[in-house]
Amino acid sequence: MNKQFLEATISIRGVVCRPDDRILLIRRSNDGGWELPGGRIHRGEAVTDCLQREVREETGLAVTVRRPLEATSWQNTAENDRFAVYYHCTTEGSDVTLSDEHTDSRWLSKEIACEQLSEPQAAATLQTVPIETTD
Repeated sequence: MNKQFLEATISIRGVVCRPDDRILLIRRSNDGGWELPGGRIHRGEAVTDCLQREVREETGLAVTVRRPLEATSWQNTAENDRFAVYYHCTTEGSDVTLSDEHTDSRWLSKEIACEQLSEPQAAATLQTVPIETTD
């Protein structure tokens, strides 16, 4: 049996939810596709620090990282290995300031967001549940 180990680029992404349960999607500049905010982790960087940094850089939003939702690996169209971990995140903000990496943003219902996302990102998004607040 000839098994190869994954040699992947690792990314950390957030399913960012507002209090009204809308989910943030951002449109990539390079190909116009929609995605969840996030990106590559630096060597030695804590996962939650990476996600907070990436979301802030890409959207200007501060997030609270809640819990992991999904971890998956795949090969992209260039046959490069990829590995991503998706986290449920919440934010009180809704005013998005995009980086140059993205051209548009939308706050969508979970169902509509899943229609716009790749299968791994949609699978993670489906696992979000509303955060209970205590008054």
